[in-house]
Amino acid sequence: MTVKLYIASSNRSSRNARAWFQRHHIPFTERNIIAQPLQSNEIKRLLRMTENGTEDLISTRAKIFSKLKLDLETISTSELITLIVQHPDLLKRPIMFDEKRLQIGYNEEDIRRFLRVSVNRC
Repeated sequence: MTVKLYIASSNRSSRNARAWFQRHHIPFTERNIIAQPLQSNEIKRLLRMTENGTEDLISTRAKIFSKLKLDLETISTSELITLIVQHPDLLKRPIMFDEKRLQIGYNEEDIRRFLRVSVNRC
């Protein structure tokens, strides 16, 4: 099973995640979500995989979040999805997932959950 890796090339955590997958020989496909923004159906899929919904996906520290003066408590999900399509910088990065697992942000311990994918294939 191939892991999907959504990145921004200028993001250090994205580069770390890519290097980790390469180092552990775990197959992945990579997509720069700034150059190739996600479509609404892709964002909805990610939202369904999260434990805490938009809270897990949205970077409240992003400059665009402040600029847009977003309030996650009052904005509708459809409005937020539209904004993410228009402003992919709203998303935390990297986003890594397969059919069963989702990880947002690079964490040396948490990313190890993807090792099972390659171990099970051996």
